[in-house]
Amino acid sequence: MINLDICNICINNQLSVKPEYLIHRFISGNKYRKLKYNLQKAKALHKDLLLTFGGAYSNHIAATAYAGKLYGFKTIGVIRGEELVNRLDSNPTLKFAEDCGMQFKFIDRETYRNKSENDFVENLKTEFGDFYLIPEGGTNQLAVKGCEEILNKDDFDFDFICCCVGTGGTISGLINSAKPQQKILGFPALKGDFIREDIRKFAKKDNWDLITHYHFGGYGKIKPELIAFINDFKHKYQIPLDPIYTGKMMFGVFDLMEKQFFPEDAKILAIHTGGLQGIEGMNIKLKQKGWPQID
Repeated sequence: MINLDICNICINNQLSVKPEYLIHRFISGNKYRKLKYNLQKAKALHKDLLLTFGGAYSNHIAATAYAGKLYGFKTIGVIRGEELVNRLDSNPTLKFAEDCGMQFKFIDRETYRNKSENDFVENLKTEFGDFYLIPEGGTNQLAVKGCEEILNKDDFDFDFICCCVGTGGTISGLINSAKPQQKILGFPALKGDFIREDIRKFAKKDNWDLITHYHFGGYGKIKPELIAFINDFKHKYQIPLDPIYTGKMMFGVFDLMEKQFFPEDAKILAIHTGGLQGIEGMNIKLKQKGWPQID
């Protein structure tokens, strides 16, 4: 059942967390927000097949697969990495999506870069038939519309709204719905500053900035200090964090607070966008390295 009746959790005098991950066990956080209006449009167009894109441990792939099962859509996932085709049983994300009924098409990384090209999409239509296309990460105008509903009247007293950034849809929605006095800070999970241009395609205001030095080496990269922070945070506040997105954002928020980046009387709201399904896959990698596990 979808649960939108969630309350902010106070961490300290400055910081609160909006636990969007509690919306649904499998369609959690920003994934529910991004899929909401896309699924409505697919229904309105009488499309019964969803096609989307993602990597080996994609939160979006897992959420779309379950949403398809829940709302009566067939689903296809175009997956980056041909080598994954024989590794489903050792990949908890893809195994979950398969169990939800998702069909996969595995492609090499070079071909995957063409996923937005018209010819590439037309070839997919020839192969699979008439589908409703959802972009990688779920980000499009309808996704942004859904993410504009994250903030509510209880959130407009906060001075800073912090969120992790992947494809830019969530932060764009927050930017558009924030009050004029609020500043939106995005913490990219990817290395580099290129995501700014993607955000500008959807954002209607200039009330935002990116904090780009908490990616821990890039997408999917992790270090022991981040693992320790995530485990300590869960122990102290009973809030789980994922290592790809929310863990890095919250690490950054705490570090900035310690460095007095925020004014002393500022109120900060951190958006917990979910992504917890990725912990199991990350722990497999950490075990292979002989590193501590994420609780």
